[in-house]
Amino acid sequence: MKNLQLSLLFVLLCSGHFLFSQTYKICQLHILARYGNAALRLSEQPNILRSSDSLQLETLKFYLSKLELANKGKLVYQEPTSFHLIDAANENSLLVSFSIPSQVTFDELRFDLGIDSLTNVSGAMGGDLDPTKGMYWTWQNGYINFKIEGKSKFCKSRNHQFQFHLGGYQYPFSTVRHLHFEVASSDNMTLKVDVKKLLDEIDLSQQDHVVSPGKPAVLLSEKLGQIFSIEKQ
Repeated sequence: MKNLQLSLLFVLLCSGHFLFSQTYKICQLHILARYGNAALRLSEQPNILRSSDSLQLETLKFYLSKLELANKGKLVYQEPTSFHLIDAANENSLLVSFSIPSQVTFDELRFDLGIDSLTNVSGAMGGDLDPTKGMYWTWQNGYINFKIEGKSKFCKSRNHQFQFHLGGYQYPFSTVRHLHFEVASSDNMTLKVDVKKLLDEIDLSQQDHVVSPGKPAVLLSEKLGQIFSIEKQ
């Protein structure tokens, strides 16, 4: 019995030594907001949607959640409490940092664009999920996954404004998108979001707003995957 106790103590001590000797490294995901080949600049007018239309962008916000790393198809890291509100007007939000074990290598980045249904039904929360961030509708409709606003002379709305607030978590109007990208196992990655690719798909003279869950939000959300890419190092 005494020998068994000593053996268990030895195992626990070894385990504790392993845990305390574990080292970590910081990985950084840089968000690069673009309009085609140009840097995205809000509330300015250098961006051209079509040759005959000057386009002013005022707001770009979206959620990244459930950030994961994988290696050869196998999950090797999952960020706990993973909710990041990216706001092109807030430079601090354009850098997502997370700590992973030093020995971890990976070749794939995964995340959700938007907020999952379980979090939505849990009600509004704090941090990046705080309703004061302007990305929450109501307890019934939940969070806005992706928001872009601006002005175009093609819009027939008041002040030529367009608003696309894409969200919805209830079937059949779920809009969260699961995205994954091949990456190099690097401490620094750059995720590029090119909003021109989205706006080129929209005829602003016919559609200048989507501000609630429904089929239009689903159809536009299906196009969001194409606007994200990993910039090669």
